[in-house]
This record gives sequence, structure tokens and C-alpha cells, in this order.
Amino acid sequence: MFITLGAFNMALAVMLGAFGAHGLKAKVTPEQLAWWHTGCEYHVYHALALFGIGVLMASQPQWSWAKNPAWCLQVGIVIFSGSLYAMTLGAPRWFGAITPIGGMAFIIGWLWLAYASWQQGH
Repeated sequence: MFITLGAFNMALAVMLGAFGAHGLKAKVTPEQLAWWHTGCEYHVYHALALFGIGVLMASQPQWSWAKNPAWCLQVGIVIFSGSLYAMTLGAPRWFGAITPIGGMAFIIGWLWLAYASWQQGH
């Protein structure tokens, strides 16, 4: 499941990155383009993490405990990157108030993964 989700997110991040570099560059402000770039950057990082977690879960069934931290990373992608994409495309600036919620989902996911891994002795 997480291999598929990670691969899908990577494809989406690449497409969105290309769209930002080629389709938005002349249409948005440099600040908005920076938002888009940040959204893509974090999207890629966390898509790779989802893919890696999926590989570990598929090859080592005892890694099933990593499912919940992985979902936190996915929620982070949707909220953090999604809010930055939305603001770049014209959502009101106050929409950025939800961006930190996505960042918190990333942090929780990573800390949960670290704690659970430590508990499992990995």
C-alpha cells in the first residue's frame, strides 16, 4: 500500500514541480513560486519516505507498526504541500494558516516512526 502511495506521490510531485517551473513561472509572483517550490520539495521528501516505509513493511512484516506514522506523513503532504499549492493558485493568503498543521503532521509522523522503531529495537 505505501509503496503504491509513495510512488503515486512521487509522480504527482514531479508533475507539479514541472508545472511550477514551466507553467507558473510567468504567471505568479516570485513569492508564490517560492511557496510552490517549498510544497514540491516537502512533497518529494515525504513521498520518498512513504515509499521507503512501504518497502520495509513489504520485506519485513514486523514493520507493520509503521502504518500509522506513514499515514501521518501522507496527511502532512496533503495539508502542508496542498495548502501551499492552493495559495499559489489563488487561495486567500489566510489559507496558509493550515500549513503548520501539515508540518505538525510531518513532525508527529517522524517522531512516531522514531519512537516505534526504538521500541521495536530497529
